[in-house]
Amino acid sequence: MKRRLIYILWPSFLVAAAADALFFTVFDPADFTLFGPFGLGRLAAYSIGFLIFWALGAASSAFTCFLQRPREEVNAGNVLD
Repeated sequence: MKRRLIYILWPSFLVAAAADALFFTVFDPADFTLFGPFGLGRLAAYSIGFLIFWALGAASSAFTCFLQRPREEVNAGNVLD
């Protein structure tokens, strides 16, 4: 289980770092508005953006781990097999 968490969290951390750097190179967090300015400082916007990118990367990695399960594990509860 620990190994699977490492497979999920470490690549998603690296992807989040790259995505955060690329995204905030193009967009300035001070210019973000949704029904008015957010009122967040740049550091808070960078942190929230990183956590969002990390969550998206972790979801993608978790789905990949889910799809890589062996056939025996998937069919363990199947009565017909």
